[in-house]
Amino acid sequence: MQVLVRHDNTISGGEQFSADVTSVIESSLHRFTEQISRTEVHFADENGPKGGEDDIRRTIEVRVEGRQPTAVTAHSSSLMAALDDAVEKLVHLLEHQLDKLREHSRS
Repeated sequence: MQVLVRHDNTISGGEQFSADVTSVIESSLHRFTEQISRTEVHFADENGPKGGEDDIRRTIEVRVEGRQPTAVTAHSSSLMAALDDAVEKLVHLLEHQLDKLREHSRS
């Protein structure tokens, strides 16, 4: 599974930040590794330098083989909290979608 980490110019993120995000994604989605070809992680600060509560937007898009890309979004006041929220949403979404695929293939 390839993991791409992107962010807007208001968020400072270097190699360590990308490595930390990649680690969280890989450990959280490890049971779906066979089905996912690529995961893109996008961070944006919606208020820019003005600040504000829950202004960090985190979007995770996954490409499951044989399906259209799937994305989830979460907002928080910190980068890692937004990451955790989005990953939790994504895991639930993937479980649901892949369970439906398994049921359909059994029919």
